[in-house]
Amino acid sequence: MSVLKKELSFAGSCSDVLVIIPTYNESENITRVIERVFMLYPNGLDILVIDDNSPDGTADMVMTLQQAHEGLYLMRRSCKQGLGTAYLAGFRFALQENYRYIIEMDADFSHDPEMISSLLGGMNGADLVIGSRYLHNTVNVVNWPLSRLILSKMASIYTRMITGMPVFDPTSGFKCFSLEVLKGLDLDRVNSEGYSFQIEMNFRAWKKGFVIHEVPIVFTDRTVGKSKMTKKNIREAVWIVWLLKIKSIAGVL
Repeated sequence: MSVLKKELSFAGSCSDVLVIIPTYNESENITRVIERVFMLYPNGLDILVIDDNSPDGTADMVMTLQQAHEGLYLMRRSCKQGLGTAYLAGFRFALQENYRYIIEMDADFSHDPEMISSLLGGMNGADLVIGSRYLHNTVNVVNWPLSRLILSKMASIYTRMITGMPVFDPTSGFKCFSLEVLKGLDLDRVNSEGYSFQIEMNFRAWKKGFVIHEVPIVFTDRTVGKSKMTKKNIREAVWIVWLLKIKSIAGVL
């Protein structure tokens, strides 16, 4: 696989916490979410936006914000490459810069920036903290159509049944990794996307013996912009759990 040229610009900071926000056509949300995070946690964290050449000018908006915010980083990729590869690029940057905690977060306010503190608080005694919509079989989702809620909930149950992984919300994309987890996983072996990427990262961390905690969050569906979920993501999530289980049994995970 060829490596596409990336552009990385930054203002510089020395925080222990990196929030990674992948974007594609998020011009309606990106300024608000960045300003909100920095307002809630002044001087307490850095943000890395990874933009897949959004035609709506998302990256240009981030570059403008960099003039006002230290610790705001931008990775511009030449084309749309998907959520999984974006997070992997962000993880490698976090490893390079030696961040202690690395947070995954969406740009559309479905992940409440105020809950970042809960993720970090949950890291006491844990290696990976997941913001869970379904902790202990509760349902904390707002504005989703019933069909999507059922699909998401059933995917969580299905994943737990097949893999045996003790996680109530394995497809959640709001989570915090310790640096030790990213160092302990072979990121070159992770190649799934969407729901599947979240499942695979959780499963690999669990199988390595890392401690996983979940904290409750309320997930609110985006009010502007379009969802990036595709049928391909859903199909991949169906078979990836079997692939991970088989690889684990065969000792080739």
